[in-house]
Amino acid sequence: MIDYLYRGIQGVNMFILASGNPFISAYLQSDFFGRCVFWGLFFLSGISWSVLIHKSWMLFRVRKSSAELSSLFCEKDPLGLQVLHPVRDRFLEVPHPFFEIYKAFKQKALAIISRNHMFASDDPASFSESDMGLLEAQLQNSIGLQMKKLEKNLFVLSTAVTLGPFVGLLGTVWGILMTFSQMSERGMHAGSGSMLAGLSLALAATVIGLVVAIPALIGHNYLKNGLRELRRDMEDFSCLLLGAIELHYRKVTHAPKATFVP
Repeated sequence: MIDYLYRGIQGVNMFILASGNPFISAYLQSDFFGRCVFWGLFFLSGISWSVLIHKSWMLFRVRKSSAELSSLFCEKDPLGLQVLHPVRDRFLEVPHPFFEIYKAFKQKALAIISRNHMFASDDPASFSESDMGLLEAQLQNSIGLQMKKLEKNLFVLSTAVTLGPFVGLLGTVWGILMTFSQMSERGMHAGSGSMLAGLSLALAATVIGLVVAIPALIGHNYLKNGLRELRRDMEDFSCLLLGAIELHYRKVTHAPKATFVP
């Protein structure tokens, strides 16, 4: 029974080798360390693609939700926008940075108004320059927090860009080392199959390392550019909030009336 099972496995391996796929052939003909190099490249590719797909989907949803909230904002009533927390998606929570920025801004503005009602005597519903400075600092802090959340796990792509070719180079050097080691042990009469196994490992590892690094590099640059534009949109939205609150709640300073001396 075991002999039939072994023959069946050998037959499957021969069928795969005969299919003409050089990467599968290189994997099956490599030793344990060579297969570990292959699995390391496959794991790195899977992680980078999962991060790339998730971040691209997240960036698309953030742009859509941010445009919807910006269209609902009214400069005549900057603190009257009632926005509920975004509902979770089917599997993951969709980030909403504009909602979080407006939420923190509104809470800070209402806290300043409440404080002015308690301590201010002249015009409690107006904002001074120091109050506007507090609001601006709150907005900058909120933008930083949202960018930190959006850039989370983005280092995986930059790591794949750097690590993929190095792991492929490791497989290349190991395959060439295997080839020369067999040539030194058996001489020039070594079988061509054992020599070609090392060379196929070397070339396949190089190709797979580049295949891992190139999409990760393109995706990393795309996401960094998209997040940079999204940060500019957040800053523009913050300037809109500050301008609206200053126009609506600014403190009017009355200049002293000039007296005419005859």
